[in-house]
Amino acid sequence: MTRLPHALVTGGGSGVGRAIAVALAEAGIAVTICGRRADALAAVADGHANIHAETADVTDEASMAALHEKAEAARGPFEIVIANAGTAGSAPAARTTLDEWKQTLDVNLTGAFLTVRPALAGMTKRGSGRIIFVASVAGLKGYGYVAPYVASKHGVIGLMRALSVELVKSGITVNAVCPNFVETEMLEESIRRIMEKTGRTEAEARQSLVVSNPQGRFIRPEEVALAVLWLCSDGASSITGQAISVSGGETW
Repeated sequence: MTRLPHALVTGGGSGVGRAIAVALAEAGIAVTICGRRADALAAVADGHANIHAETADVTDEASMAALHEKAEAARGPFEIVIANAGTAGSAPAARTTLDEWKQTLDVNLTGAFLTVRPALAGMTKRGSGRIIFVASVAGLKGYGYVAPYVASKHGVIGLMRALSVELVKSGITVNAVCPNFVETEMLEESIRRIMEKTGRTEAEARQSLVVSNPQGRFIRPEEVALAVLWLCSDGASSITGQAISVSGGETW
């Protein structure tokens, strides 16, 4: 029996990670999804035979090393690694605590590094691999009231560019996709926070966010997943070091 290509998707229990996992699985790829919520992961894995759930914490070095070892023993080496897990909060910079700052950078930036690092030696030895970071337009420009998030996503873009240069002759491509606001559970949390803090209606809160997209809409998770799927394809073998904006024209 021929082994399926194997991909890792962090934060695969919801939102963009779930959409990416499903798209890869539908393309005939064995997908290991990870996160901290076992029930959410299981619900995604139950929906497709090619998706396999493992609990892991992207901020914990030992947890991610153990995940790589266990998943690769079961389904072969990771040819594709999607660092998608992320978190976001909102507060004026002057009222952002050090713990809030550290938590955001731990998940979004250090977590991205710990996600991909265990796969690098094997990919380099085999001479092939795809590494994709799910960043944000906040990695390409500034936004107010989300300083830790913006800083972390700029860091992810920097990490991607550094790795792409380091690995450019190895057969490994390294890229990032940078969505605008996506219709996910995280977006709904942002809308609730706006309503609570400003007294706006849900429609007003949604409009305050959607206005940043020149197309006047939120991005669908499946659109981000299709961009990732293309970056994993043979047709994208010369695409590396790129931060691809999926934003309706907000950034380029």
